[in-house]
Amino acid sequence: MSTPHVVVVMGVAGTGKTTIGPLLAAELGVPYAEGDDFHPAANIAKMSAGTPLDDADRWPWLDAIGQWAHGRAGLGGVVSSSALKRAYRDRLRSEAPGAVFLHLSGDRSLIEERMAGRKGHFMPTALLDSQFATLQPLEDDEAGVAVDVSGSPEEITQRAVAALRRLDT
Repeated sequence: MSTPHVVVVMGVAGTGKTTIGPLLAAELGVPYAEGDDFHPAANIAKMSAGTPLDDADRWPWLDAIGQWAHGRAGLGGVVSSSALKRAYRDRLRSEAPGAVFLHLSGDRSLIEERMAGRKGHFMPTALLDSQFATLQPLEDDEAGVAVDVSGSPEEITQRAVAALRRLDT
């Protein structure tokens, strides 16, 4: 990419944001920030108990991610955030107007299978349906790309890099 963008890696739980984000950051030569690290303890406890977050829970979390992204403006960076709703992405863009989104998307059964294989993550597979119900894919006026999550992490990362580079042409 010609200008160092801040890329928000988005998608439902289990799409590989935490796996692809660092690989993408390494490929682009920019730092990575794990979106889950911006959650307050109350959010983690709520999700661990199988309770979906509501918007009031998400606003401070999104603001913290947006502030990190704002601090990386012009320098580049990669941060993960589910960013499932347009309103959430708008909130992130209000803090970091130049952010672009990488939507990791894929077949529900593949994502559920990957989630079931995760160890030590607070997000149970029981919340996957609520994630898909909430998801609003990127709209035409939003800077970003969607990449399918089938294949290896390296293959997904290479598809993501290629798609993000096309944004600059």
